[in-house]
Amino acid sequence: MNMIKGSCLCGGIHYSSHLNPLSTAVCHCSDCQKQTGSAFSVNLLVQAEGFLVQGAGLGCYAKAGGSGLPVRRYFCTRCGSALYSEITAMPGVLAVKAGTLAEPANTPPNLHLWCASAQPWVVIDRSLPCFEQAPTE
Repeated sequence: MNMIKGSCLCGGIHYSSHLNPLSTAVCHCSDCQKQTGSAFSVNLLVQAEGFLVQGAGLGCYAKAGGSGLPVRRYFCTRCGSALYSEITAMPGVLAVKAGTLAEPANTPPNLHLWCASAQPWVVIDRSLPCFEQAPTE
């Protein structure tokens, strides 16, 4: 992948990065379920350095994550699209919501997090690394 690009539903906020993603994780934690209104969130993990956000109306909601440290969730205040999260427990890394990518098909997941919180009807690809919570290293 040469460039990561994406936007919110209304197109008022765009983001980009020239750095390759670190990983693509499916998160089954209860906070991601509530934020997405779905059973999980697919997140492209990218380096915060070089991540550029343009547009007006970027909102932020902060809440303690599973580590007890804050997770800052950024969204468009106009259309409500969840865009990315800044996870204090993972300094220098952002979790970009894969559904907001310009080309989400290019980012297949390669691991699952917080499987202990997964809905019982979700089929998890057990050929990928699966963590009951978040990996500690």
